[in-house]
Amino acid sequence: MSSIFDSLGIDPGIIIIILLILSIILLVNVVSSKMRLTRLERKYKMFMKGSDAQSLEKVFMRKFAQIDRLYEAKEDHEHDINFIKHNMETMFSKYGVEKYDAFDDVGGKLSFALALLDKDNSGLILNAVHSRDNCFLYLKEIVKGESYVMLSQEEVEALRKAVNFGLGNIETEE
Repeated sequence: MSSIFDSLGIDPGIIIIILLILSIILLVNVVSSKMRLTRLERKYKMFMKGSDAQSLEKVFMRKFAQIDRLYEAKEDHEHDINFIKHNMETMFSKYGVEKYDAFDDVGGKLSFALALLDKDNSGLILNAVHSRDNCFLYLKEIVKGESYVMLSQEEVEALRKAVNFGLGNIETEE
């Protein structure tokens, strides 16, 4: 065999060193693989600990049932949210209040005009007029920010506040 290496011009000592290095690399690789396999077996045993395959299947089935219930609850919540959105379109979401003294002999700004509007600026204005002896309440309909009935100055101011509700601080002229 030495004659084969001699005819090729290769020193047999170099071949032995290369094979030794290759054997060491392979040995390190085997040890590393064995350590990974041991860790994986330990994790598998911990996963299966206290459970046989049947009980593990039951655990999975319970989890899938929980997922199904969550999906049904999500569907119910979406239905409820759509119902609320639909109702929000017709609810009063804006308001404006203007307090005033209706008569010279009555102080304390007990009279008021209250505008209640939906998102389309439709709704109503309540005007409560207080005197010393009586209190009168007037209601006027508002459609798209307009009234078909003449509005008092206080009602106009309450309507303006309601229409601009949520647009920031609006300075009033007094």
